[in-house]
Amino acid sequence: MNAPLTLRDIARQAGVSLATVDRVLHNRPGVRPDTVRRVRDAMARSSFQPHAAASELARARSRRFAFVMPEGANLFMQQIEAHLGELANWMAARRLTVDVVTTDVFDSAVLAGKLEDLVGRVDGVAVVALDHPNVRAAINDLVESGAKVVTLVSDVPSSRRHHYVGVDNIAAGRTAAGLVGRFIGGRSGRVAIVAGSQGLRDHAERIFGFTQVMTSEYRQLQVLPVAEGHDVDDRSEHLMRRLLAETSDIVGLYNVGAGTAGVAKALTESGRADDVVFVGHDVTAVTRKLLLNGVMDAVISQNPGHEARSAVRVLLALARGEPLLSEQEAIRIDIVMRDNLP
Repeated sequence: MNAPLTLRDIARQAGVSLATVDRVLHNRPGVRPDTVRRVRDAMARSSFQPHAAASELARARSRRFAFVMPEGANLFMQQIEAHLGELANWMAARRLTVDVVTTDVFDSAVLAGKLEDLVGRVDGVAVVALDHPNVRAAINDLVESGAKVVTLVSDVPSSRRHHYVGVDNIAAGRTAAGLVGRFIGGRSGRVAIVAGSQGLRDHAERIFGFTQVMTSEYRQLQVLPVAEGHDVDDRSEHLMRRLLAETSDIVGLYNVGAGTAGVAKALTESGRADDVVFVGHDVTAVTRKLLLNGVMDAVISQNPGHEARSAVRVLLALARGEPLLSEQEAIRIDIVMRDNLP
């Protein structure tokens, strides 16, 4: 007698993850119509009995994941953490526990040490990573120990990490440059860049994409050397005040990471906010207010809820040896202005 089909058999036949089949079975939102059709067709062809899903989930072993996140008041990262909290019931149903660990992601030795502390203690790690040899080695040690590792928001592609969850940051930087250049119009002058750290892959790639477009398409504009504020408001404010004091012809400003409140404070108090085109990243309480009052002109956005859910789904699929649905895990780049604020 043939063994009864399981939930994994249906997922394999439909080419989706186990979690996706579970959502279709329980009519939960977030699954594309064509994916729902594929899953239901696979069930129909196999005369699948839905009770197999519940029994398989009941037999699933418990797993523990760690999310290694930046310490401090980074509002976007706090949004990711909040969305992880909203997944508590979903994770509990799958016997999954997620611990959030905060650390100084700008210090390679500190970050590497935090990752090394997780070896042998967790089944998977999502990390906002600094692209540095120490961090690459720590990621590789985690993978060697059997843990699944995904990089979140900022990648370390030369490591043995299993997957990256985040936007195409070169494209995000190019998008920011296109907005700054178009909003400035025919004026000439200088463009300032404030970043957290060029050691963060997402910041380095955004700067690369931004500079690539500015130097090739807006040659009347000169890009100033990058100022690194470590995503801290006070430090970013100090750097921006100095840039404005030393450079009278700044007409554009690109804030690559966080520290937006500090940058905006310096710009506003200089009295030059109306003359400087200001583009940054992520829709937060701070950037929302700055868009509404006209200090910021546009925000390059990525969905923190999608990134939190995707990182958990990917780690769980990797731990279970299930296929990833790449279309579902792709993170979009959105352009948000005052008139289309979500």
